[in-house]
Amino acid sequence: MSEHPFGSRAIAQVGIIVDDIEKYVDNYSRIFGVDKPPVIITDDYELSHAAYKGAPTHATAKLAFFDMGSVQIELIEPIGEPSTWKNHLDQNGSSVHHIAFWVADTDAVVRHLGSEGMTVEQRGDFTGGMYTYIDSRPQLGVTLELLQQIEQAPSA
Repeated sequence: MSEHPFGSRAIAQVGIIVDDIEKYVDNYSRIFGVDKPPVIITDDYELSHAAYKGAPTHATAKLAFFDMGSVQIELIEPIGEPSTWKNHLDQNGSSVHHIAFWVADTDAVVRHLGSEGMTVEQRGDFTGGMYTYIDSRPQLGVTLELLQQIEQAPSA
C-alpha cells in the first residue's frame, strides 16, 4: 500500500479570520498569557502570485501567529478582495477558517482531495514556500490549507 498523500497528518495550524486583528491579538495574548506576536502583512501579488478561484488577486491580509505547543493559531484580517479570507469574513464573521497541514507534494494532495469533490479555492507563495486553500467545507465543515516548503536555489 502506498503512503497516504497527507504524510504524517499532524495538524500544523488553525486559521481564524478576524475583523480587527489588533483587538484579537490583545485578547489571545491576555487570555492565554502569551506574548503578543508581531502583525505582518502578506506579500503583494508581485511576490505572492496569489490566485483566488483561478484568477490573479491583489488582496492581502494582516497575519499574527501564536505558537501554542504542537499547533499554531493564525489570526487573519483580510485587506482587499477577492480572497478566501474576505469571503469567509463576509459570510461567517470572525470565526475558524481553516486547519492546515504541511505536505511534501501539494499536487498529489490536491489530486487526492479532488477525488473527494474538493477544489482549490486560493493559492499563493510566501517566503520559503507555498500555500493552497481547498474548499472542503461541504465535506468537512472547514477549509483545508496545504503548506509546502519550497527548496530555494543556492545563490551563485
